[in-house]
Amino acid sequence: MPERTAIYPGSFDPPTCGHLDLIERALRIFDRVVVAVARNREKQALFTVDERLEMLRSITADHRGVEVDAFTGLTADYARQRGAVALVRGLRVMSDFELELTMAITNQKLLPGLDTVCLMPSEQYLLLSSRIVREIAQFGGAVSGFVPPIVAERLQAKLRPTAEPKDGA
Repeated sequence: MPERTAIYPGSFDPPTCGHLDLIERALRIFDRVVVAVARNREKQALFTVDERLEMLRSITADHRGVEVDAFTGLTADYARQRGAVALVRGLRVMSDFELELTMAITNQKLLPGLDTVCLMPSEQYLLLSSRIVREIAQFGGAVSGFVPPIVAERLQAKLRPTAEPKDGA
């Protein structure tokens, strides 16, 4: 039986425990999961693509069957190049459904036979998003329960405020 490969595309800015949860659960379904960081020039990212790849490789290093990569262009084209049978997407709340359904139908039109498998996050990650993590971190809040330790360290280093001049300076 041929290896069944799935692509888990996203921005992963930064990678969260919710992302890791979906990766681990996708590995129960597929032989190989390619975590694919989308290069999107239109989004203002906190971390560079290379930084996100590095963090993802670090947090998935002990997960056999995971590959981390980056791509530019259409997800369906990337899935075709990688020989993927499916895309993995997370559905957190009802508002995600309409967007994910639209993308799934579009990707299937672009690459007939490409399925989209939507996984619901574990309950503790149901409302977690990279955007929320960035906001918490930007205001100095603790993110340790939301991201793996290496990501928390990278957030702190990236967002550590520079020393402000003292009064009278």
